[in-house]
Amino acid sequence: DSDTLEVLYSKNSDEVMSMASTTKIMTAIVALENADLEKEITIKKEYTLVEGSSMYLEPNEKITMIDLVYGLMLMSGNDAAIAIAHETTGDYDEFTDLMNEKAKELGLLNTAFKNPNGLDEDGHHTTATELAKLTAYALENETFKEIVSSKHYKSEKRTMKNHNKLLWLSEDAVGVKTGFTKKSGRCLVSAFEKDGKTLICVTLDAPSDWSDHTNLYNTYFEGYNTYNLHKKDEEFDNISIFGGHKDKSLVKFNEDIDLALTSEQYEKLQYNVYAEKNIYAPIKKGEIYGEIVYNVDNIEIFRGQLVFSEDINYEPLEKMNIFDKFIDFVKNLFY
Repeated sequence: DSDTLEVLYSKNSDEVMSMASTTKIMTAIVALENADLEKEITIKKEYTLVEGSSMYLEPNEKITMIDLVYGLMLMSGNDAAIAIAHETTGDYDEFTDLMNEKAKELGLLNTAFKNPNGLDEDGHHTTATELAKLTAYALENETFKEIVSSKHYKSEKRTMKNHNKLLWLSEDAVGVKTGFTKKSGRCLVSAFEKDGKTLICVTLDAPSDWSDHTNLYNTYFEGYNTYNLHKKDEEFDNISIFGGHKDKSLVKFNEDIDLALTSEQYEKLQYNVYAEKNIYAPIKKGEIYGEIVYNVDNIEIFRGQLVFSEDINYEPLEKMNIFDKFIDFVKNLFY
């Protein structure tokens, strides 16, 4: 479950294994977070000499970084991975270090990268669980999600087709990344989105990966129900206002809140409200009061906003009662 990180099904999911080109999920997210995506790059011959799958870069070709990331994820270009590594940091090894630093930051303790393309190399490994967690993180990046879910991509000089077969098999598929080497076998990381819920599936060294993924999604999406927690404009609380012509204001939800959850997740659902303790006039209708954050087992799954339902005008000092005058004095003293 991409939102709660709850594992719905697993088999040998913590076994350390090779990951082939699913490596490129990390390569892509490190590039998206660190590179200038509009930067035009001149391809060096050394970038084109790598073995394996390719987006067919040519020496001295000029191409933008964003086009390289598309070539990395849609065509699984090992040449794109090398170019991205060199051009993001200026140093291949430094880029690989960034990949490993990101893995540590995300708590992926059994994941290690020796290269940005996934070619077999001693010490280059992960687990299915950690690859799923990395994917959940990556899908929070809207550019990453847009790239991996694209069936085709057309730039000024190139047209690319996504190698991920699931995008053609199901309208619910979000894509993500395929992979294969003789050592790793067939590897596949996929994501499906249905009724606002995203599930992630990872298989490593699985010969029947397309059908495995489809069958798992068909099974586990059935366990979710959509719960309406709040309607737009539904009143939430009456908030005290200092220094206004009224001393209270209703706050309400500014959108419908619908969450797709299992019955077990719904029972564990909790929320916290984050807002200033003391609110002072003037305030405007629709102004944000604070945020309401829903979580399951202390993992955030939704963040919404609460807004004021009316205007509260500032009340001049001479019209305030003694208590409000004191509050106004303190406010001016410390704020």
